[in-house]
Amino acid sequence: MRLSQGIRSIAVLEAAKGMVVLLAGFGLFSLVHHDVQRVAEALVAHAHLNPASHTPRVFIAYAGQLDDARLMQLAGAAIAYSAVRMVEAYGLWHGRAWGEGFAAASGAIYVPFELRELYHRPGLLSVCLLLVNLAIVAFMVYSLRRRRMASRIVR
Repeated sequence: MRLSQGIRSIAVLEAAKGMVVLLAGFGLFSLVHHDVQRVAEALVAHAHLNPASHTPRVFIAYAGQLDDARLMQLAGAAIAYSAVRMVEAYGLWHGRAWGEGFAAASGAIYVPFELRELYHRPGLLSVCLLLVNLAIVAFMVYSLRRRRMASRIVR
């Protein structure tokens, strides 16, 4: 695979992540002025989950604590995160060096959290997420180094 194809693939991944979080943010925004606990109870019932078991019970309890201000904060954070992912995707798609640097830095920020998660709750998903993230960071650093070497040759 050519370097530019790999970078564009990562751009698509980042744009997809941004779109998913943007949709989640709009979903949170749509819950303003609604009984969020009742919505959570309906979701649990629709999924045929036992509301007395641990995870659904925690989900319903947390939903009951969400007020309109907190929903707006969460929706705003989701929209901001989505904007960051979209800016990164734009930079990568258009082959900008700042996009590659941004992708390397934003991926590297998550590594300590992923390592902590792997330490406290080891599992296949934790390992896979860490490895994919490390591969993306390494690929971006490699691309930036190639870009820097190519610009030195041209001068």
